[in-house]
Amino acid sequence: MSESSAVMPEPLLQLLTGPWGLVVMCALVVGDAFLVVIPGEIAVTALGAIAMSQGSPPLLAVIGLAAAAAWCGDVACYLIGRTAGVERWRWMRAPRVRASLDWARRRLSTGTATVLFTARFVPFARLAVNLVAGASRIHPPRFLSLAAVAATGWAAYQAAVGAVVAALLPGGPLPAVVVSVLVAVALGAAIDLITARRPRSRSAEADRLG
Repeated sequence: MSESSAVMPEPLLQLLTGPWGLVVMCALVVGDAFLVVIPGEIAVTALGAIAMSQGSPPLLAVIGLAAAAAWCGDVACYLIGRTAGVERWRWMRAPRVRASLDWARRRLSTGTATVLFTARFVPFARLAVNLVAGASRIHPPRFLSLAAVAATGWAAYQAAVGAVVAALLPGGPLPAVVVSVLVAVALGAAIDLITARRPRSRSAEADRLG
């Protein structure tokens, strides 16, 4: 029995290193565009670690397919916003959702490229920004190109976290996957905290000046 199979069940390892691992990753990433509880980021990070520790699937394939899946999810949300708006369904009128949509509308009015790129790293902001981008009818070629750049940067970052941890951590794929996922979650929580504090800081500054 190989060292790899000693720390991870062989059927699971074969699934993750084969084509079906990439298929599952893509499905999770697309779903993550709509439901923030779906672990799209974790899937990309885990396969990045597997790619580095096992050599399969290729790391570039993980990044490329994750980017394509993320782009498809973002475009789908954009099309929903463009065709249905941001008030048609009840969940869109919930206070938290309305606050996020209003924030996205204000941010998009100040810099589309920056917001589309940074929002890709913040799950609920990502959904709000893509919906509002569609509802505000940002020119489709502009949105599609910016979303592609943002998705590629996001995919490369998530896969790189897993790959770097796997390169530094001995012990086979299982420890690499576990540690890389924990690191990715911690980094994501830090990004969420930073982005949540910035609007409050700006609001406090505006109140002080007012």
